[in-house]
Amino acid sequence: MAKTQISTYFVCLASSLILNVLLLRNNVYLGGKRELSWSRRAAEEAEAVAQISCSGHGRTYLDGLVVDGSPVCECNSCFGGPDCSQSLPDCVADVDGGDPLFLEPFWMQRAASSAMLVAGWHRMGYEFPNRSLISQLLEDQIRKLHATVGNAVTQGRFIVFGAGSTQLLNAAVHALSRDNSSDPSKVVASLPFYPVYQLQTDFFRSLDFQFQGEAALWKNKSDSALNFIEFVTSPNNPDGQLRKAVLQGPHVKVIHDYAYFWPHFTPIPAPADEDLMIFSLSKLTGHAGTRFGWALIKDEAVYQKMLTYVTLNTLGISKDTQLRALQLLKVALEGRGRQLFDFGYTTMKERWERLRNALLMSKRFSIQEIPPRYCTFYKAIKDPSPAYAWLKCEREDNKECYTVLKDTGIIGREGSRFGAESSYVRLSLLKSQDDFDALLDRINKLVTKEDGSKSVI
Repeated sequence: MAKTQISTYFVCLASSLILNVLLLRNNVYLGGKRELSWSRRAAEEAEAVAQISCSGHGRTYLDGLVVDGSPVCECNSCFGGPDCSQSLPDCVADVDGGDPLFLEPFWMQRAASSAMLVAGWHRMGYEFPNRSLISQLLEDQIRKLHATVGNAVTQGRFIVFGAGSTQLLNAAVHALSRDNSSDPSKVVASLPFYPVYQLQTDFFRSLDFQFQGEAALWKNKSDSALNFIEFVTSPNNPDGQLRKAVLQGPHVKVIHDYAYFWPHFTPIPAPADEDLMIFSLSKLTGHAGTRFGWALIKDEAVYQKMLTYVTLNTLGISKDTQLRALQLLKVALEGRGRQLFDFGYTTMKERWERLRNALLMSKRFSIQEIPPRYCTFYKAIKDPSPAYAWLKCEREDNKECYTVLKDTGIIGREGSRFGAESSYVRLSLLKSQDDFDALLDRINKLVTKEDGSKSVI
């Protein structure tokens, strides 16, 4: 009997030891903390690439080029060499595009909280368990975001996700158009307007809608039986002005593009409360390459048509994109959003003021006037901090303003692409600090050459 008890004791002891060894070997818990197993290699790879400084004038990426086993630095404008340390004095200041790289330092400071590592088997199916193409957690986070910022009403609204706001713009035009009408809906916008409105509308060549240019030209006909779809961008791209619809009437539908309606670009006067509002992650957090946007829609029939459009067009939005957007919005809402918006506002305000001061003494160039406004998010009057400068060449002999700037080493975007006169050029203030510094250097030299005046930057 005693021998049996002893044998049983040793069997139990041996089993316990084996179990503990297996637990430790499989890294389930050690010291009360979960240890990395399959994710260790991916995490180490990501950190190794991110730690390459490229002299502060470029970046390396996991999906970038590799030479001799090492990631290659992708240099900012006006810098080159293997580690981006070589200044290129005769380079062009390219301020054409809208890449929001001004927020890159913010995310570098939050490397740990904004990072995500995705398993190879993460959500391999088309749908979520509830048969939806939309993450409920992300939808809830978006509603929380707008409630915190106070820039849009979400109560009683349906939400549709899109591949950036770009996909949603045409989805909205499709949803607001009359079906099988002998008279296509007239798509209009106020000058100067975002070129994609016309480019998309013309590209799809639908029988249900056609682009008809300047909204004000149709003002006296908007109360007729004609069907209008008006794009309203607020703040406007390219001039940063807050806008309202021009047309009124029973057959006027409005798409409110609020891509820039965030406190780092404009004071928020009140929550937007429109029938159809479109927002974009790219101008909120700076992640343009993630391609994620959303629409807030009051009418269920319009919502269903937009949802059908996105479903047939792309079968929803990438689950990886939705996961990344969720993680970014969580970080964006830390400190009730103040950390992100304080950083963004301070950066954009400083850039605007430096550019404005550089042009104060110029009689050849001018930029738009934007007044300070009260912001409900900050509960204070805030100075302008626009995404773009809408520059005008004032001289009669400089009417081709894009060419004038290009000849001096500045690449902007022609005013004619926004439906405006060729004397205007849009200059992006959104890009990297290196891009902005190059722009300011060229502008300062231009102004100095006017009459030998001293630099003011």
